[in-house]
Amino acid sequence: MDVREIAGAVGIYLKEHPEELWRLLRNALAMRFGVPLAALRWLAVKGAGKKAPKDIELDAVPPGVRLGASLDLMGTPVRASAVVYIERVRANATELCFEIRLAEVLLKVTDDNATTPIAALLKSGALDLSKPGNLVMYMPKRPPILVDAKDDRIVIDLMRHPKFANNQNAQRLIRVLAPLVTVSGIESESQHLDVAFRPFPEGVAEVIARVRSLL
Repeated sequence: MDVREIAGAVGIYLKEHPEELWRLLRNALAMRFGVPLAALRWLAVKGAGKKAPKDIELDAVPPGVRLGASLDLMGTPVRASAVVYIERVRANATELCFEIRLAEVLLKVTDDNATTPIAALLKSGALDLSKPGNLVMYMPKRPPILVDAKDDRIVIDLMRHPKFANNQNAQRLIRVLAPLVTVSGIESESQHLDVAFRPFPEGVAEVIARVRSLL
């Protein structure tokens, strides 16, 4: 996506929704940052590639978010949806972990003629979708960001993604910011996804020590 296109879309949105500026100021005083779900939907559509999920659904179910999309699951076209709750966040110089709880998980085959093993399992109801974490652990190619998965919970660490793990500049920036501020929670409110921050998570003494080391 072009940066100018994003900037133009933000300008148009703020012009149509001036109340967002007041919300932004109020959140800043409370160490929170809110992203309109409409903006996330727009980014999901604009940034989608040919193999990306289609018909993306994104709605607030406070404190969680309902996600839905049409995608290809091991050669089977399905419609997937779930309510996502971010139960815990661990953000520091070495990890950016999210403990996610999934509820109301649905997987529906969208092609009646599909004859794949996945299609057969979904149509028969043999898969226990109430414990998606157990299913994730049986994936043949698990993503590197997956830390753990059990029952209705999944833990991911974005720092394990190759784009972070192999980027020295990103690693250096995170080490500088880690003692200054951390993410303490993520939840939906109305039609926004709010990220809460906590300053000096390791204490002021650690900040002073980091500054001295840099100098």
